Order: sequence, then structure tokens, then C-alpha cells
Amino acid sequence: MRVVVTGARGKVGSAAVHALQRAGHEVVATDLGRASFERTDPAEPAYVQADLTDAGQAFALLHDLDVVVHCAAIPEPTHNPAHVVFQTNLMTTFNVVEAAIRAGATRMVNLSSETAPGFFFPARPFLPEYLPVDEGHPLRPQDPYATSKVFGEQLMDAAVRRSDIRATTIRPSWVQWEATAEWNLGPYLRDPTLAQAGYHSYIDVYDLADAVVRAVESDLAGHEVFYIAAPDNIGGRDFAELVRSVYDPAIPLRPLSRPDASGISSAKAERLLGWRARRSWRDYLTGEGRLLPEVAAALSEARPQLPTVPLVGPGSAPAGAGA
Repeated sequence: MRVVVTGARGKVGSAAVHALQRAGHEVVATDLGRASFERTDPAEPAYVQADLTDAGQAFALLHDLDVVVHCAAIPEPTHNPAHVVFQTNLMTTFNVVEAAIRAGATRMVNLSSETAPGFFFPARPFLPEYLPVDEGHPLRPQDPYATSKVFGEQLMDAAVRRSDIRATTIRPSWVQWEATAEWNLGPYLRDPTLAQAGYHSYIDVYDLADAVVRAVESDLAGHEVFYIAAPDNIGGRDFAELVRSVYDPAIPLRPLSRPDASGISSAKAERLLGWRARRSWRDYLTGEGRLLPEVAAALSEARPQLPTVPLVGPGSAPAGAGA
């Protein structure tokens, strides 16, 4: 299929582009960065610079396509003014949906966020109603990022009501890859008392890209929402004990798929998309949260070319340095 990937130079978008290419799809990539005006690598996808907060640019870009994978967004609420986060994320999604429908796209894959329930960046903290969190958990966002993502999901609902387009929303957990694993995950392995907003959940970017490919190729009707997270938690700890000792023993626990379960359940994606996570923090880190020697060596060799070269993850795929 002909697939347009927005936010294609970010961490998720870059990995999705390469996974889609490996799956045999024709990819057009778009982002805010300028294109190279030098001779291009024939293996690289077509690239178009576009600001999708502008409806005209969205409509000019999105034509002659089958699927849109929408990754473009400001990826969290703390480094931009609140109104910029909300306006950028919501209007980008609105414009892409409008243009995709007018272009006759058959499917839209929308990248939402694990923050949708609202307890990641709250002004007034609260606990989840149960763990592991799944798609049935209530959504009560407070911050501009999570709110924009929830509204984006509602735009998918509206799109399938008024057109023939089908939609899949993916809510990724905390996205990791070789270059971020030690910095982001290492502290939780070394200090058993540290809490994390996603209740020790994470997802390898290559597994996330696999889920995007599954969504693109899916024949699911309507609009389906999926959490995508690794099945184990950061550090592989007994999850029930982790909740009792680090979080709050008052949080109700639902049945766990395994003792070291994640704080987010991907059971629905496994059931309806046929997706399975194949990678773990153990592919990159020691039990003390340090990079495995072979991973450190591969990163050292590749660093001058980051963020677009394949590294050492199982079934390696490039993962850009952005969101």
C-alpha cells in the first residue's frame, strides 16, 4: 500500500517508516525538518517537508494514498506553552483526518498515548482505578498533551461515523531503544524504591513499529484503540509486590498475565491485531541497568550516523532521536 507517515523524523515515526518499508509498502515521509537537496539514497522513502497545523499543507500532501500513519505531535506537555501543545497536536490531527477522508484513504493509524487516562502529568494527582490499565479504564486527562490525545481519539470516532475510513489508535507505553535504555530505564533497575508514572511499563520502539505495521495491514472495522506495552515491567519485578511497596496497596489489581507483568495490558492488541512484543529491556541492559557490552559497542560505532542507522535490536530498525 501507499502509506504516508507524519512525524517521520521522530523516534516512533522513523521506526515506523523503516518497518513499513521492510513490509513492502511504499512510504512517503513528512515532518517539519527540511529535506536534503543532495543526491538521495534510493533506499530512503520520499520525503516532503510540511507543517500539518496548516490545513492547506495537509491537503496538498495527502493525496493518492491508501493509509496515513499519524505520529506527528509535540510529545509531552512540559517543554512548550500549554496552548502550543494543545493547538499543535489537535489541529494537526484534525487537518490530517480531514485531508485523509477527502483523499479517499482506507485507514488511518493514529498514535495516541499511554497518558490518556490522565495520571501522568496531573495538576491534581490521582490513582488509577485498577492495574494493569487497559482500554476500559476511564480517561480523565488534565494536562494539554493527554487532553489533545483524547480529543484526537474522538476525531477518529467522528471520522468513521461520517466516512468509509477505518481507524486504529495506538497508545504506546514509554518508548525505548538502545540509545535511551540505560538513561531512562537503568535508574529503576538500580533503585527498587523509584516510582514511575506508567507503573513500570515500557515498550521497545521496534515492537511498537511492528504494531504500526499490523494496524496498517489490519481489516478491522470502525475505530479500535490499543495499548501497546511490553508484557514485562522494568526490572522484571513481581508486579503485585511492586504495587504494594512502591505505589499504593489500595490500587485494585486485576488478574496478571505473568508475575512480572507490566502496568499496562496489551491483551486486546494481542487478541485483535495478532501482535506480540518480542523484545525486552534485557536485550539492552544488565540486571544493574547498565548497557550490555555488545550494545554499547554497537552504539559507539553507529553514533556518528545517528539517528537513522539500524543498530543492534533484534530485527533492527532505525529509530530517530525525536518523539
